[in-house]
Amino acid sequence: MKPVFHAALVNGPCGDPAVYVDFLFEKRAVLFDLGDICALPVRKILRLSDVFVSHAHMDHFFGFDWLLRLCLGRDLRIRMFGPVGFLAQVEHKLSAYTWNLVGTYATDFSLEVTEVLTETLGRRASFRCRTAFRREAETEFPIENLRLLDELNLAVEFAVLDHATPCLAFALREKRHLNVWKNRLAERGLEPGAWVRDLKHALLTGQHEDTPIRAMRRDGGCLGEADYRLGELARSIVHVSAGQKAAYVTDAVYHEENAGRIVALASGADQFFIEAVFGDELKERAARKYHLTARQAGTIARRAGVKFPTPFHFSPIYQGREFELEREFWQAFHTAEPVADSKFT
Repeated sequence: MKPVFHAALVNGPCGDPAVYVDFLFEKRAVLFDLGDICALPVRKILRLSDVFVSHAHMDHFFGFDWLLRLCLGRDLRIRMFGPVGFLAQVEHKLSAYTWNLVGTYATDFSLEVTEVLTETLGRRASFRCRTAFRREAETEFPIENLRLLDELNLAVEFAVLDHATPCLAFALREKRHLNVWKNRLAERGLEPGAWVRDLKHALLTGQHEDTPIRAMRRDGGCLGEADYRLGELARSIVHVSAGQKAAYVTDAVYHEENAGRIVALASGADQFFIEAVFGDELKERAARKYHLTARQAGTIARRAGVKFPTPFHFSPIYQGREFELEREFWQAFHTAEPVADSKFT
């Protein structure tokens, strides 16, 4: 299966938390957390359609100003998501600047900001450049199935975790993966092209199998259009499988309620980014600071049955000896030894 989205840490395991997810065949990307993002090329930042912020501690929200600066003067719209109180936090960031000249801008960069009030209720509002980023069109809306995004073939789900403040964890999921076999295209004399995207869209939207699809076909040395039925092409050149899933978890104390929420959210994920801030020898310090140890993180990853976990958000005290946390994480990931439930042990 060729992955549709590619997720990677922006700053490495010891830097500010941020995971950038690029989408194959789309001029689009999403970002989980908004710490220092100066390492990202400008072209990648300008691809962002959505930014998911776990909470507004500085190392998770520091990059907002850089994002804002790069997007000003461009005709872009970015959706942002965060925990309860997030609307006011974005509003205060924006109100710290003077916007007396933005009415002359030819473009209208805008932010659509959503805060999760509860697992079933959200609130959103817009902030537009041309209106000096005043809060507009505020409304509350129901949240269904813990989903912040629910698109044709894409969903983003969340869990609310305990970090002595509500902290969001996220899972990005491709609903179905449609793979067009190149060898079968060749066997039928078909050429790849924009028509393949139309074919996939017809399948994802549940169109009737008699729906006509105009494909590009090579006959001898000539390339031309040929008409097929959707069902015929689906059966002969398309393989449908479970979609890709990537989960992101950071800043959560270890107790069974948190662990259970993480396991439910990340279950079966292909990629799993999870904080591993301290070693087990500092588990009491981790509990006081409401963070996970590497051992706790590895155990949760094993319970969730993820395929490729990535521990990150290491404390700076492990700079130069990150291998200690990595070793502890992987030992726990491959071992069925339980972790104490209490955040105080």
